[in-house]
Amino acid sequence: MPGPIVERGDRVTLRTAEKGDAAFLQRASTDPDIRYPLGTVSPHAKHEVEEYIEEGDDDDGVQFLVCLDGPDAPTGHPDEEEEDAIEPIGAVMANHVDWDRPSLAWWLLPERQGEGYGREAATLFLDHLFRTYDVHGLSADAYDFNEASQGLLESLGFTREGRGREVRFVDGEYRDAVNFGILRREWEERRSDAEDGEASDRIE
Repeated sequence: MPGPIVERGDRVTLRTAEKGDAAFLQRASTDPDIRYPLGTVSPHAKHEVEEYIEEGDDDDGVQFLVCLDGPDAPTGHPDEEEEDAIEPIGAVMANHVDWDRPSLAWWLLPERQGEGYGREAATLFLDHLFRTYDVHGLSADAYDFNEASQGLLESLGFTREGRGREVRFVDGEYRDAVNFGILRREWEERRSDAEDGEASDRIE
């Protein structure tokens, strides 16, 4: 069951992942509808996911669960009676957060895709990363066949920076990866413009 809230949006929360969430996070490497768009090379055993949650990884990684919270969901660790008030629907993560250019990734359950949750979760996560870590910018890759992820990155203000040719063997063939990036100043300017627009709407 997910842990305390780290960031809260209008519809989703970002919560810490606990050892009990290993089976859910394991789906990123076992569910073909999630695994292939992510480019996960091989399935991860449950104990490997548990070790990652407990000990972290060697790439200075940060990972949160994307959750839908009911009205009775606590902000901290839920007890057994509160577990049903929190529904994990995906995850957001970044590697190398102690570098100048961490790499962003995310996934949602197939039945929760296309509802705008991914964009909100990514926005919360980017705000968190730029507020918490001294990073100059972020990178993200999307495979050439994953138009939804490419569209999401562009809607967040990412710029196409390049293309890696046949970088990963995915679902039976080598696929290209489209490389995206956004700088801190670009994100901050975008967020400032959005806040100014919201303030103007309230005044009107």
